[in-house]
Amino acid sequence: MGSFPHIVEDCLGVLQVLSDGTVFRSKTIQFNMPVIHHQNSVDFKDAMFDKTHNLHLRIYKPASASNFPPNGRPHKLPIVVFIHGGGFCLGSRTWPTCHNSCLRFASGLNAVVIAPDYRLAPEHRLPAAMDDAASAMRWLQSQALRENGVSDAWLNSGEVDFDQVLVLGDSSGGNIAHHLAVRLGAGSTELAPVRVRGYVLLAPFFGGVVRTRSESGPSEALLNLDVLDRFWRLSMPIGETRDHPLVNPFGPWSPSLEAVKLDPILVIVGGSELLKDRAEDYATRLKDMGKKIEYVEFHGKEHGYFNYYPYSDAAIQTLQLINAFMAANSV
Repeated sequence: MGSFPHIVEDCLGVLQVLSDGTVFRSKTIQFNMPVIHHQNSVDFKDAMFDKTHNLHLRIYKPASASNFPPNGRPHKLPIVVFIHGGGFCLGSRTWPTCHNSCLRFASGLNAVVIAPDYRLAPEHRLPAAMDDAASAMRWLQSQALRENGVSDAWLNSGEVDFDQVLVLGDSSGGNIAHHLAVRLGAGSTELAPVRVRGYVLLAPFFGGVVRTRSESGPSEALLNLDVLDRFWRLSMPIGETRDHPLVNPFGPWSPSLEAVKLDPILVIVGGSELLKDRAEDYATRLKDMGKKIEYVEFHGKEHGYFNYYPYSDAAIQTLQLINAFMAANSV
């Protein structure tokens, strides 16, 4: 008689992979943070954007969107597409880390925020997540064009500016945002009339075979190298290494970005993150290529400082940075 299946990969008890290939996802996750509803200042609702893969997104709209400024002309709200983190294996628009962040971005940036889900690994390995993010951007384009016979009232009320779009990716979402930037190129012409003005990578999740100094340093309160490696094992195409182009944008097999025209990029990272050195190296390399890129490091902060503490001083400073970035790249 064969032995019973046993756990071979365990992601915080939320995701477990058994020796027979079975994947278990907990439906009763105990989050150590409350869901903020914030109904008075931000409204939100869900919509399907990909029927083929049954993928939904959540739309957040500042309740003050209909207010008219003193000049009497309605102020159109920019759009922020927020791509959640979770090592490509965990996370959802409904998780408090994502939901609370999006409420904060909607109110703090005075923007309509769109938070799409994407297929998760190991059931759906890379590049599924990148493809789903691109699908969400095409859905946004269909809203701008009012195609497919379905038009979301919030996005087509005349209050939203499809010409002012920011893609904001957190952790693995930051990795996805990078690949979107490369795929869409400067000007995002294939999405017209949607116009992406820039990308914010919040502690982007990149990897590589050779360890960086920060990866070899002390573990964080919520993250360690074992967890990072496990996420890569479960999300990379089977048989690949951490130098795969979707993991390491500057790996030995990664296409050169020298000739690629990119929209402006803002990289924000905590100074005590395991991912810090990769984020800094990413920004330095692109800057050396002449790309328009900014790098900001928050001293002493660890991974998820915004997600877990969206009203902290560091979170307020992060919103100020993003607001300034949006303003500088709005024309």
